[in-house]
Order: sequence, then structure tokens, then C-alpha cells
Amino acid sequence: MVTVYSLTALLFAYLFGSIPTAVWLGQAFYGVDVREYGSGNAGATNTFRVLGKKAGIAVMIIDIAKGYTATNLAYLIGMSVTGPQNSAQFVNYQLALGVTAVIGHLFPVFAGFRGGKGVATLFGMILAVHFEASMLCVLIFVFVLLVTNYVSLSSICAGFTFPLSIVFLFQVSIKSEVLYGMVVCILILVTHQKNLERLLKGKESKVYLFKKKAS
Repeated sequence: MVTVYSLTALLFAYLFGSIPTAVWLGQAFYGVDVREYGSGNAGATNTFRVLGKKAGIAVMIIDIAKGYTATNLAYLIGMSVTGPQNSAQFVNYQLALGVTAVIGHLFPVFAGFRGGKGVATLFGMILAVHFEASMLCVLIFVFVLLVTNYVSLSSICAGFTFPLSIVFLFQVSIKSEVLYGMVVCILILVTHQKNLERLLKGKESKVYLFKKKAS
């Protein structure tokens, strides 16, 4: 059911997603627009590369919070519209709000519609919809990152972990959630197309969380 409350929630979800964390943080504290350096994306990964770990972690946390907060706006719409919590209808509203936030991150109205790849915001959405699956994604992300030092490859592996885990491990029966998991895979592959090309050519940049690259 489309109501004033649900439409307002979607608007706020988009605005939450549109907060250009990397751009604003870079300009405010470093005098740098991260979109002009590195991969040109306004996201946590490029912030790590351009501004370092402290800035990258801050951007990542805030971008996750954007997706988590936007998705949980479903609780404010009202059960008369969304149905009971954890019902298929309620999850559908969560997914709609989360996707809207991701769209906001990709095409932020506050930053000339030039955003990032949406991985952190996607994770915030997953965290709100299925906590256990999101924690498994974190483990896979950290493991791949520690082994390879490629954030892009870690993000791709974590993205594929979500649909596989909700289908085979957690056996989720809500079709829209399963479909969303598949869409996550496609979206991550599309937004990381250039990264995949660089990975195949051995030219992808690495991120070292716990040690500096040897000179």
C-alpha cells in the first residue's frame, strides 16, 4: 500500500543514501575531493587509498549507517501499512527503502549525482534485514582482505556470500529477500567491472590494513 508515510520514508531513505560522506569528509578535513583521485569513486575504498585508514574507516562506518538507518525506516511507517515485523510484506518495505538508499549513494543529489559503488551502504541494508548473514559476509570480507589485500575482491566475495548463505545456510523462505540477494551479486559485479578488469591484469591497487606496503 502506497501512503504518505511510505513515500516520505522513501524520500528520506534516498536523502540518507545521498549523504556524500567521502566527499564531505575529504573536503572538510583534507581539502581533497576523493573523486578527483584514485579510482574516482566517492566511497570508502577510494578514501582508504587517497586519504588513509582513519578517513577510510570513518567513511565506511557512516556509509554502513546510512543503509542501516534507511532500511529501518520501515519501523516508522506503521504496521497497518507494512504488516507485522519479519513478515514478507515488512521485509519488502525494508528492501525498498534500502535499495533507495543505495541508489542515493550511487547518485547523490548532494554531490552532483557522482557517488560511490554502494558496497558499504548495501552492507548496512543487509545488516538491518538479516543480521546473521551480514556477519558471515563480514567474516568472508575480512578473510579475503587479509589474504589478498584487495578490497574489491573482498567486496565481491562478501556479496556472493549473502545470497548463498540465506538460501543454503539460513534457508530463508521470503522470495523477495532471495531475489534481492541475487540482485546484490549483479550490482556488485556491475559496479566493480573496472576492478575486475584490473584484477585480471594484475593492476588492481591493494589496501594494507595492518602493515604498510614494503618499499
